[in-house]
Amino acid sequence: MEMRTIEMSNADLLEVLCGSAGRSLAKRPLSDIFGIGIPRQASFIAGEDRAPYTAHPQIAAAKELYIRAMQEDMGEVRDCMSSPEAVTSYLRGRLAGMEHEVFWCLWLDTRNRLIVAEELFRGTLSQTSVYPREVIKHALAHNAAAVIVAHNHPSGEAEPSRSDEILTKSLKSALAMVDVRLLDHFVVAGNKTTSFAARGLL
Repeated sequence: MEMRTIEMSNADLLEVLCGSAGRSLAKRPLSDIFGIGIPRQASFIAGEDRAPYTAHPQIAAAKELYIRAMQEDMGEVRDCMSSPEAVTSYLRGRLAGMEHEVFWCLWLDTRNRLIVAEELFRGTLSQTSVYPREVIKHALAHNAAAVIVAHNHPSGEAEPSRSDEILTKSLKSALAMVDVRLLDHFVVAGNKTTSFAARGLL
């Protein structure tokens, strides 16, 4: 018999994933369970109330499969710029909840389809160093025509800093010299994202 998941409660669906333990998990918001709603370091402070997906491999596996499905879609059929919602969902899934800053690049072909998404730099709780020279090397290695960059703010504040704005301008200029377009820069903080393009900062 077909399982009509759309009609099932969160508790029912979590029970399918995690067995009887899933019902107790359902007391928390799904964004917390999947490590999206709050920075991970906040959950570790809470002791036994730490992020459930760290204790349940099924949750982590389900989340990873969903993120990979979105990545495949962006690479095979989707013009990434035609669906900013898909891009932001993917980036939240990848970057939200991490306890340190990371910098990612989504390299795109001439039709704005994803070639590869990769983490280029990893930093501390409050900052990471990004080197335009290394970004350009990866752009050329992937034969990319365009790129969307993103980094996270573990603080939970999605507002771009002045240094974020300076970095974006520097990257845009450097990439233009090798004919690679910087299409957007996203800041991810929990379940919030800020787009530089939408803000007119590109």
